Amino acid sequence: MRPITNDTPKPLVPVAGRALIEYALDAFARAGVETAIVNVHWLADQIEAHLRARPAPRIVISDERAKLLDQGGGLRKALPHLGDAPFFVCNTDAFWVEGPRSNLERMAQAWDPEIMDALLLVAPTATSVGVDWPGDFTMEPDGRLVKREERRVAPFVYSGVGIIKPELIARESEEVFRLAPIFFAAAERGRLHGLRLDGVWLHVGTPEAIGEAERAIQRSVL
Repeated sequence: MRPITNDTPKPLVPVAGRALIEYALDAFARAGVETAIVNVHWLADQIEAHLRARPAPRIVISDERAKLLDQGGGLRKALPHLGDAPFFVCNTDAFWVEGPRSNLERMAQAWDPEIMDALLLVAPTATSVGVDWPGDFTMEPDGRLVKREERRVAPFVYSGVGIIKPELIARESEEVFRLAPIFFAAAERGRLHGLRLDGVWLHVGTPEAIGEAERAIQRSVL
């Protein structure tokens, strides 16, 4: 996202007049989530100042100024704030235009700890905005996700939103680690499930993608 992120942290990059992170936090607030743990690293002071005025959800900062821990390591550092129950995870460089129902509420209703270690919100590769890779997963009829095969195109992309069990993170011994291998391992065990997003998913990974996302938002409200 450079050069924009030279002076602005990625979660605060404006899209259609609002910071990226606000789209996700608003969706969680509407779904009734009371507390959000936000990890900060680059230009962390800006993010803290921006979020200070939010009435909901309640913001708890997980400080990674000293060392960037990647997605998995960031979650492990935040575990003391999260407790023992499964929790939502969410990236801030992607967001979605809701369909008739809240996707987060749909995820909470679909969650089944007996058969799932993680549940991911997935979106169609072909119709999502800003997707420039060949997808992430195929989905079985029962909702189980399977990792995309090499040199193949997969019908679904991971939207950056999921529900996971904390033990998936707590068992990791490294301080810095990625989240994707944990998802892939759960898929191999048959315990990674997906829920198809209702609405339109927008991925904002480059400056050029901002305009594309803004046009998609405009089309959705007309």
